[in-house]
Amino acid sequence: METEIEKLIPHRFPFLFLDKIIVANEKEIIGIKSFDKSNHMLTGSFPEYNYIPGMILVESMAQCGGAGVKKAGLADGLFGLASMDKVTFLKGVTYNEEIKYIIRNIRVSNKLIKQSGIAYAEGEPVAEATWLCVRIDN
Repeated sequence: METEIEKLIPHRFPFLFLDKIIVANEKEIIGIKSFDKSNHMLTGSFPEYNYIPGMILVESMAQCGGAGVKKAGLADGLFGLASMDKVTFLKGVTYNEEIKYIIRNIRVSNKLIKQSGIAYAEGEPVAEATWLCVRIDN
């Protein structure tokens, strides 16, 4: 059975890094993800510390942004990550911690989506980035 997120974006396990969208509107998107060790693809990164790889957090933010844009009905089509800018990792995140993403829509059209986001764990920022996605199904 397809989840709400799977109806919004094409990603599937083991590359689906978003659990749910809480808010989706023209200004912001808020989503949640908790990683667990069932995704063996991730467990080889920092295995002694149980850290989620930082680039996975950025991918997860982009997935949150894309799913939120679709949920809010702001753009249609298939979009792919084209560039990342101002990526900063502030703190490690471990498995089973709830990660909250707050995404800001900078520009949204049916051709491109520019967003910025901050990932939070336990109320503290752990990663921030700005990225651009372009429509790839035309």
